Amino acid sequence: MIALRQVALQRGTQTLLENADLTLHNGVKAGIIGANGAGKSSLFKLLLGELGPDQGDVEMSGGQRIAHMAQEVEALDRPIVEYVLDGDYALRQAEADLLAAREADNAHREAELHGLIETLDGYTAESRASQLLVGLGFVQADLKRPLSDFSGGWRMRVNLARTLFMPSDLLLLDEPTNHLDLDALLWLEQWLTRYPGTLLLISHDRDFLDAVCDHIVHMHHQTLELYRGNYSRFERTRAEKLALQQAEAAKQQARREEIERFIARFRAQATKAKQAQSRVKMLERMGDIAVAHTDSPFHFTLPAADKTSHPLLVLDQATLGYRGEAGDVAQLEKVNITLLPGSRIGLLGPNGAGKSTLIKSLTGELELLEGKRVPGEHLAIGYFAQHQLESLDVTTTPFVHVQRLSPTASDQEIRNFLGGFGFKGDDAFGEVATYSGGEKARLALALVAWQKPNLLLLDEPTNHLDLEMREA
Repeated sequence: MIALRQVALQRGTQTLLENADLTLHNGVKAGIIGANGAGKSSLFKLLLGELGPDQGDVEMSGGQRIAHMAQEVEALDRPIVEYVLDGDYALRQAEADLLAAREADNAHREAELHGLIETLDGYTAESRASQLLVGLGFVQADLKRPLSDFSGGWRMRVNLARTLFMPSDLLLLDEPTNHLDLDALLWLEQWLTRYPGTLLLISHDRDFLDAVCDHIVHMHHQTLELYRGNYSRFERTRAEKLALQQAEAAKQQARREEIERFIARFRAQATKAKQAQSRVKMLERMGDIAVAHTDSPFHFTLPAADKTSHPLLVLDQATLGYRGEAGDVAQLEKVNITLLPGSRIGLLGPNGAGKSTLIKSLTGELELLEGKRVPGEHLAIGYFAQHQLESLDVTTTPFVHVQRLSPTASDQEIRNFLGGFGFKGDDAFGEVATYSGGEKARLALALVAWQKPNLLLLDEPTNHLDLEMREA
């Protein structure tokens, strides 16, 4: 069981939780949702003991084995299947002890350790680790390759496989679907549905939350509210709750105005003064029912360039790929694409099929191996790359980022624009280094929009964005 009692948590000057209560029983699969920066990742750190509450208590069942994804991937020279196996620390220790017993020629200790390894299900460990990696999109030939051979997105999958492999009673997953293609995502849904322990899942993917979760924890206004059911049921329940709260607030306001009119009319009359005074006390005792409101949606536009071309961009008989010292590596051949104004095109395909290669070739960042790239006369590309967040200057502010792009823009124009992306008031002058991944993604998208492109090329733009921003 997990219980938070009257917990307060502050990071820097920001209060994340204030007198928050939450009880989760064993076996629950709970989705943790809330706006970017609400403190979802900090809640995980609280449960892991990496942060302490500023007030209140965090209680957890004794002896709980907790598995969570490490932020940094180490041991880059290890074959990926070995890296996943390293996640079972007890098994690795037993294997090391067995090796030492053999070297010491201690047959009795060897027998003991063989029994321990069998208890730990150690003799099926490699096949189980391999199944996890294959489920997440790797092929058998990849399993003995070192981690350093793989890109950041694939390393995240290895890290996820290692986390799932760890023996655990409580599993903490922070946005596990980032960098997963559809096949791997569906596989992960099924795996988590069968997971026998308690699952806490931070995700901004409503379909994933619907498929996996039986409870939702909503972080907002420094509180934790628990809802039974999946995300769709949470939306319905919360909408009904807000509608009821709105009706009660309107009813109270009408009653308040009625009492105030009575007081104003009869307070000066001696015959009614006692009744008027009674109404004054009634008004003082009447508690305020807050007017209901949903989390403020984002309001922004993606302004287009003043001029456009028809077509915007053409690839003709193009071969796409990479040039290397060992020769050219082609990923896509005989590519013919004509992009017209107003088109909406989605790119689907498994990881490694060449989606990012195609987008980089369209931008001109990647030179064609063969064929032609013909840009329109007025082509203006807005490109949001998979790792766009890494290009942000974390030492400065959203305001300065926009100002660098347009030094002549007025301060008010920049502030109005950033406000639409959720950087309202003084938030436009916050240091980027303090932002969550979602807030950085929102800023990166805002910088693309500010440049008024007439061709938007977006590579995984919703990674890290919260549900409200995705909807916007």
